[in-house]
Amino acid sequence: MSTRVEQLLRKRFTFHCENAEVYGSEFAALWRSTADHALGGKLVRPRLLLDIHRALVSDAAPEPSIAAVDVATHIELLHYAFLLHDDVIDGDLTRRKRPNLIGELAATAPGATEEDSLHWARSSAILMGDLLLSAAIMGFARADVPQSVRVRLLDLVEQTILETVAGEHTDVALSHGIIASDVATVLTMSVYKTATYSFSLPLRAAALLAGSSESAEETLNTVGRHLGLAYQLQDDLLCVFGDHRKHGKDAFSDLREGKETAIIAFARSTSAWAQIAPRFGCPDLSLDDAAAIRDLLQECGAERFVVSLIGEQLDAVYTLLSEAEAAGEISSDAARSILVSASQLEGRQA
Repeated sequence: MSTRVEQLLRKRFTFHCENAEVYGSEFAALWRSTADHALGGKLVRPRLLLDIHRALVSDAAPEPSIAAVDVATHIELLHYAFLLHDDVIDGDLTRRKRPNLIGELAATAPGATEEDSLHWARSSAILMGDLLLSAAIMGFARADVPQSVRVRLLDLVEQTILETVAGEHTDVALSHGIIASDVATVLTMSVYKTATYSFSLPLRAAALLAGSSESAEETLNTVGRHLGLAYQLQDDLLCVFGDHRKHGKDAFSDLREGKETAIIAFARSTSAWAQIAPRFGCPDLSLDDAAAIRDLLQECGAERFVVSLIGEQLDAVYTLLSEAEAAGEISSDAARSILVSASQLEGRQA
């Protein structure tokens, strides 16, 4: 199934790369670089949609429908559009264990100062993110589905984009102290920023495309929020306590950027915060200072607290799926497929 998504993604990028030629070599090169960075990902969201869709369809066919593959592909485009904007906001220059699009463009800009190269690269990422966002929405609108399904799908995508942007907006406000940080606010932000588009969207889209009931769709929406929050919390743990050689991001980037994660929100309520605060959010934070903060976060119980939160989210998923299966809302195959995704979150390293 993922092969069909990869093939369609390559076809979409080939189309856009060829169309870009008329607008100049620099613009065409930008599309080619974007394709190189967007392709080769884990396809978490398309895989989730297609796995659940296959399990939900009563006359389960060996291959997913063209519409399901199409929608799954454009969810991946939406994902990469968000990643581009996120990298600009966070100032990140690496992703997937190598320079991201911004890092590559900045390093290869000919005859420019470092400041000009970065501005060029970040501006290019913003503009490309806008283009991919537009391409994703048009892909949803053109999906070969009944009109009633198309309307519901577009409503879902519109709400998804709104919530994701709202979550990102809150994330930046938290990082700059514009909004006071506490665990509840950070968790709500994480649900909007990550869970809505990474898990609830593919699960709900799968239900829509399979013709499932509205109650089943709502259950999958809630399951997706819990799964997505667990995923984001695990991501936060990896950035501070994980091995950057495995997860591929800048080591301790969250600490340098002053990101208000659940880890930090908890630490703020402990006596360790007085030692953490002076160095937290320093752009030139050294590896030694970052390691010292990491050790303090472990000692004050922040790591243990977030691990327990992840467990709570996964327990909620197991309960919801058990109840939905017992009520006949979703099939045992669909529940089992989601449980496989949930089990993969525990202890992931990348």
